[in-house]
Amino acid sequence: MKKAVNLIFPKQRIKEPIIYNLGQRFKVVTNIKRANVTHEEGWVVLEMEGIKGEIENAIKWLNSLGVRVEPVSAEMN
Repeated sequence: MKKAVNLIFPKQRIKEPIIYNLGQRFKVVTNIKRANVTHEEGWVVLEMEGIKGEIENAIKWLNSLGVRVEPVSAEMN
């Protein structure tokens, strides 16, 4: 399954390797489609591919870090 999401990072988390850590913690393949990151704000359009449960757990983890996760499009197969 593939899912595209928009990630909005809080200022205090911008310098952390969150997307790298996401790929290490969960069985998902990440693909950055678009991004805009400055010292003040950051957003990334991220495609995740993997088992539905792993993607859901990855999103919960991102939320726990204060990263806002918004859907970009319907789930793709």
